[in-house]
Amino acid sequence: MAEQQPTTGTPLRRLRARFSRDVLGRDAVAGLVLGVESVPDGLAAGLLAGLNPVSGLYAYLFGMVGAAFFTSSSFMAVQATGAMSLVVADAKILDRPDPAGALVTLGLLTGVIMIVAGLLKGGQLLRFVPTAVMTGFISAVGVNIVLGQLGNLTGYSSQGAGRLQRTFDLLLHVVDISWPTLLVGLITIGGIIVLRRTPLKAMGMVVAVIVGSALAVLFTEVLGLPVALVRDITDVPSGLPGPVLPDLDQVVSLFVPALSLALVGLVQGAAVSGAFRNENGRPANASRDFIGQGAGNILSGLFQGAPVGGSMSASALVVAAGARSRFALFVAGGVMALVILTLSGIVGYVAMPALAALLITVGVATVKPAKILSVVRTGPVQTVVMATTFVLTLVIPLQFAVLVGVGLGIVLYVAQQSNRLRVVRLEFAEGRRMRETEAPGTLPRAEVVVVQPYGSLFFASAPTFSAGLPMVTAESTGSVVVIRLRGVDEIGLALIDVLRGYATRLHSRGSILKLVVSSDHVQRQLEHENVVELIGEENVYRSTEWVGDAVLEAVADAEAFVAAGAAKDAYGDAPDDAH
Repeated sequence: MAEQQPTTGTPLRRLRARFSRDVLGRDAVAGLVLGVESVPDGLAAGLLAGLNPVSGLYAYLFGMVGAAFFTSSSFMAVQATGAMSLVVADAKILDRPDPAGALVTLGLLTGVIMIVAGLLKGGQLLRFVPTAVMTGFISAVGVNIVLGQLGNLTGYSSQGAGRLQRTFDLLLHVVDISWPTLLVGLITIGGIIVLRRTPLKAMGMVVAVIVGSALAVLFTEVLGLPVALVRDITDVPSGLPGPVLPDLDQVVSLFVPALSLALVGLVQGAAVSGAFRNENGRPANASRDFIGQGAGNILSGLFQGAPVGGSMSASALVVAAGARSRFALFVAGGVMALVILTLSGIVGYVAMPALAALLITVGVATVKPAKILSVVRTGPVQTVVMATTFVLTLVIPLQFAVLVGVGLGIVLYVAQQSNRLRVVRLEFAEGRRMRETEAPGTLPRAEVVVVQPYGSLFFASAPTFSAGLPMVTAESTGSVVVIRLRGVDEIGLALIDVLRGYATRLHSRGSILKLVVSSDHVQRQLEHENVVELIGEENVYRSTEWVGDAVLEAVADAEAFVAAGAAKDAYGDAPDDAH
């Protein structure tokens, strides 16, 4: 994609440039391409979500148009993505007492969560979602898409509680496959693969679905070999839907699926935000895009559409088709509305195995071997997180799998960071030079030991920090330990307990603890928890902009303490037992 140049000039000139004949013409063509492509894609998304396929069509229309008013990214196409559709499928909307009300409730909840995340600048929080989690999740989503459409591809109604069980059931009943249905699906898959490599590109997918559907109609109407069509499972309305009220009784039961949908949608949307610059050359604001996606979900839900999020494939398509502004998204919505209003009868002839074939090609493309290998090369912790998330996504409902995966990733990250903490000894030579060496295992008698921790200092690293300090023994008399905390701007209660206990053990041997701190907040924490009172104000040194001054001052005082033998005078005889 060619890099877009920033628009310059006066506001009036920029406005004229935005609505010039050339820009509007390019947007119209790009919108036409996206609108036509979105019709079979939307039907497939509804099918994947376990809903009326028309719900996917409505999601593509209302979700995209509603979001386009508010997103920061001019080219973000908000649609029902494969991952989000699978989460909806596991929520089993059609099995609920009021499916229409439940779908509206799910869309509204998802939208509200996204909007709140945007208002709270949630774009900054996405860095806490591990890449390993999303890689495992998205890879499993691709596998789930394929497994979930094998029934529609083969015409066999598999039995089983989950996709894996239904796949095994299919393998045990290969003789019951509808061969005309399978032939339509395989021809559609082949057509998609071949035509996408031609100048048709994404439109080749539409042509392949049309060819597959025409073959299905030939089998059904002429040869008497039944192949399922969209009209066989639902009536395709000839008009746009009206708004539906939510079922408030299902808010609690749908909150977790909505939270998972919001998380998946926001992560995928953030990727779109970062991938495409706006027409003025400025990067998109991920938090504002959250708000736009939330608005799209609210509008989609009210008009019987599935939950939606930023779609990388659709956004890339509209940009590749020549879009110059968000007007292309409104054109795409208009094209879809026109199809629904005038061609609903033809939409009913779309073949179910052709839609399944479309979804299967999407599912296969979702699995990125290079991305998986990249995570594996990162290390065993990331590999475990990815593999665990992958397996969970295959065997439990997706709304729980993504939350468990994120939680597992955070826990393992905390464990990894806590074990990476190391404590080194600082030795000083003439000319203010410092050398880092291994910290001593035990504290010698009448010696100054300066140590500095490297790594994340937080509650989980407290045991590692404590183990890295020189052990206080019966021989550790008349010594000084200086702990340099330069660059540390937060210490929790667990670390304060370590410092308090270490100072007490030193005191019992007639030795002292000195601290060098650089943060006002850390200073206040030490004062509030009485650590300063315990070790004495004279033993707390504040760092300045001159690196090394404070620690050198602490070392000079410590050497004077040791040389003068002040420990015995200040603290009396130390007891013989070690603590």
